[in-house]
Amino acid sequence: MTISAQTVRCDSDSTLYERLLEDLTVKRVNEQIARMEKEGGQPSVRRRLLSTSVRLSESMAPELHEMADECSRRLEMGIALELYVYSSPVYNAMCFKPEDDRLYVMFASSLLEHFNGNELKFVMGHELGHHVYRHHDIPIGFILRGQNRPDPRLALDLFTWSRYAEISADRAGAHCAGDLEATSRALFKLASGLSGNTIHFSLDDFLSQVDAMQVEDAQPGQNAPKEDWFSTHPFSPLRVKALQLFHRSELGGGDMSKDDLEIEVQRVMSLMEPNYLDGRTDTAESMRRLLFAGSLLVANADGEISEAEIAVFEKFFGKGTFTDELDLEALADDLASRIEQVRDSASEPQALQVMRDLCLVARAEGHSTDASRGVLDKIADGLGVTRGFICHAMDAELDLD
Repeated sequence: MTISAQTVRCDSDSTLYERLLEDLTVKRVNEQIARMEKEGGQPSVRRRLLSTSVRLSESMAPELHEMADECSRRLEMGIALELYVYSSPVYNAMCFKPEDDRLYVMFASSLLEHFNGNELKFVMGHELGHHVYRHHDIPIGFILRGQNRPDPRLALDLFTWSRYAEISADRAGAHCAGDLEATSRALFKLASGLSGNTIHFSLDDFLSQVDAMQVEDAQPGQNAPKEDWFSTHPFSPLRVKALQLFHRSELGGGDMSKDDLEIEVQRVMSLMEPNYLDGRTDTAESMRRLLFAGSLLVANADGEISEAEIAVFEKFFGKGTFTDELDLEALADDLASRIEQVRDSASEPQALQVMRDLCLVARAEGHSTDASRGVLDKIADGLGVTRGFICHAMDAELDLD
């Protein structure tokens, strides 16, 4: 059975990608980027790479070039590749938007020294997958870090899409490597920072971390950093679980259908998206009530709520939900009660989700004053969420890896 690169792509990635491309904010930012590139003034990607890193010629790195050529064939690419390395103790790799019919892939020196064979092939395929699936057409970093913050619903969609984009890229890497053990070792090294020379990797033990997270009731494992649950990238054991499902499917040589694969992957990834905005349970209602009050109090922290802040609020709760009749003093008086209801009824990741959404509101509104941060701190303290989580949510890395 011949499997194409596009068949390998995660359905949730494709669906969200197409929807986001039609979003007016995404279109506007892409138009701005296109104008900037046309006007020039910035050095080319190749020039920056040549001045900050070392180009790996075929004679310098023949095995790496062989891997690149094999991945390029497997992913049906028709573009010349240039490979670079830069000095860094942190495992990392990245693929840049192509220029002049060339695609540029850069690796950290530590990664090339400590990843072997199919582990490297997985990383290579992952980076090339971002190009093949045109993930850079959605400039998530530009949108979320820009002067004009997107509304919270768009921000949430971008965070969700980016996780599924990583799943697609992982599948592209697995498609190139064809080795579940090696791809899992690569993700283990990326997650732990270990080289594998002193610690014996166990796939079963690594996957047991997913079981410890209790996917069914959305309870994270105690040893998992809380910030990881709301990052743009899936927490690595979940990525390993998704890859295991991929290898069990017809796309990876197993007998599970692609439809069943997508259902199972959504079930695993749902742990990253505890949904309450449209839920009908008492817990979902208490979470919405806290978000309602918290959003208004963050917006009013400086003494007034602007038209732009009202527009952001109504993106969450609907047109016309903000009125002059809202009693902000009463909401402030009731805040402790609303926090207590969430703390008593919601799971830990659900409480984190409310906190993350309040941070998205603050980011979208451009609020970074001491007063608005004080409201966020008060809610976090009441929910038992560390204040460091607020810093992470406000300043999280926003680009695809």
